[in-house]
Amino acid sequence: MPDIFDEIEEDLRADRTRRLAKRWGGLALGVVLVAVAAVGGLQAWRWKEAREAATAANTYLALHRTAEAPGADLPAVADGFSALAREAPAGYRTLARLRAAALKAEAGDSAAALALWDQLAADAQAEALYRDLANLLYVGHALETGDAAQLAARITPLTQAGNAWQAPARELAALVAIRRGETAEARQQLQALAADAAATPGLRERAQRLAAGLGS
Repeated sequence: MPDIFDEIEEDLRADRTRRLAKRWGGLALGVVLVAVAAVGGLQAWRWKEAREAATAANTYLALHRTAEAPGADLPAVADGFSALAREAPAGYRTLARLRAAALKAEAGDSAAALALWDQLAADAQAEALYRDLANLLYVGHALETGDAAQLAARITPLTQAGNAWQAPARELAALVAIRRGETAEARQQLQALAADAAATPGLRERAQRLAAGLGS
């Protein structure tokens, strides 16, 4: 008798398994297929991303060599970097924008350079390191012509401890203070920078000279 009950129970389990397989088997297969497709899609995306990065790298290096060649047409090369920035992956897009702005400034087109730095500084998708650098370069090139209050607002956050551009930002902050007529504040900032062992020797020496030039 126990054997008969065992056989009946096994039959019931087998029947239940068949019914479950019929009911959910298609769904399980679909899940597997979706997972396989997702993995395949991820691999394809990574391959596409790697190919785009390699293409951007080659274009960037070619433009860089052109810019460094004697008699280079800097505005044209800057336009090339700007075109690359519109198509390249995020990393190269940021580098290309910085290079385009630098070449515009070198060619004497300050307005275009400032516009590019301003765009990068406001781009939330760019890394903070490069946004801060864009602000630093903007202030440095707009020091004589820009609104002093706006320049101070751009440069002050960069002077905080831990910022990668803290030392040069402190120098620029002092120069902005001079433009605003805040001579005592500027002298104090420059003296502190001149005594900062973490700053480069050249920067400390320049800060010391500037502080001395402001008198006591």
